[in-house]
Amino acid sequence: MRLNNIGALVGAGLIAASQALAKPLVFGYLQYSDNVNMDIDFSKYTHINMAFAIPAEDGSFSMQGDASFRQAVDKVHETGAKVQISMGGWGGSAKFSSIMKDEATRSKFIDNIVDFIRTNDLDGVDLDWEYPGREGNACNVVDKQNDTANYQKFLESLRQKLDSEFGKGNKIISMAVRVQPFDGPDGPMKNVSAIADLVDYAFLMQYDFTGAWAKTTGANAPLNFEPDKSAPISFSTAIREWTAAGWPCEKLVAGLAFYGRSTQALEDMTNTDMYRPQSSVVPMGDQEDKVEFDACAGTNGSSGIWRWKNLRGQNVLETPTSASEPWVRKFDERAKTPWLFNKETKIFISYDDPESIKAKVNHAKEKGLAGAMIWSIEMDTDKYELTNAILDNWK
Repeated sequence: MRLNNIGALVGAGLIAASQALAKPLVFGYLQYSDNVNMDIDFSKYTHINMAFAIPAEDGSFSMQGDASFRQAVDKVHETGAKVQISMGGWGGSAKFSSIMKDEATRSKFIDNIVDFIRTNDLDGVDLDWEYPGREGNACNVVDKQNDTANYQKFLESLRQKLDSEFGKGNKIISMAVRVQPFDGPDGPMKNVSAIADLVDYAFLMQYDFTGAWAKTTGANAPLNFEPDKSAPISFSTAIREWTAAGWPCEKLVAGLAFYGRSTQALEDMTNTDMYRPQSSVVPMGDQEDKVEFDACAGTNGSSGIWRWKNLRGQNVLETPTSASEPWVRKFDERAKTPWLFNKETKIFISYDDPESIKAKVNHAKEKGLAGAMIWSIEMDTDKYELTNAILDNWK
């Protein structure tokens, strides 16, 4: 090996090491409304995504809490964190496809985004279309042949407009994405590099893998899937598939769930593994859960969601890693996630805790990701148990 090649390798190693030691980006989603609790230490996060503005078919959008929004942005900015407006979400993606297919409507949508950023002194926009070219919520319009191509056209125009209005690279474009690359006419795309060039970050939604829709209980957000027992998708496969499709790891952000999903097991799980038959009826979740009417599905139901703060506050968990009776806590070594079983009600909960967050942070670090995304920060305890698990382990 020639000396100059050795020098190049050493230099590359130093660069890689410096990148690994760089402070991670921590994007926290905040479910914003008029009555949201803003008594949060926003200095723990590098970016706050205010969720959600809901796009309309004509390219306009609306959101709760408009009257106090600028005041909330200023409060976050005082801590040094950046603020973005997040568009869409699971319940707000119905009109994305309709907007994207028409050039005039795309242009109007972009103008409205730019005006909102300027008026509220925002640092960028986060796009949470669930999902281009694929069914999500039952109300969504879907164009499997053209959604992703139209999305790329929109992003090209949005990037150009933001750069011309605010200076090149001065405003962030991020997007929340599912665990496999964007869908084209023939399924997940093999090369997404052209789209990656247009945005700053993609947030992997590495959760909601299992719920009452599945035949068996299982992990909400597994680090690794269990062959023959769960769907072949996981935290680790998401990173692998996106980077294999040409998305740079330094533009990829790991998604972490600060909540768990509950389901109704059909047998005693006190001495079993995590995968057992379950009911399709969603049980009531924590004290904030309620029965609501889903206009898209035409059904009433609860979410079954247990926020981390309520797993702790309602004494389901006595400590971050031990359960209170009649709950039993177990930890699945392959999924690297904990789960709970109630011996009296047969309720099963899959969730994340400081132990599983550490495992995911370590994996994301090893793969060279830019940082972590949290859904959502108001679900943490007032001691920031899960947020601190990210910060303490991403060093």
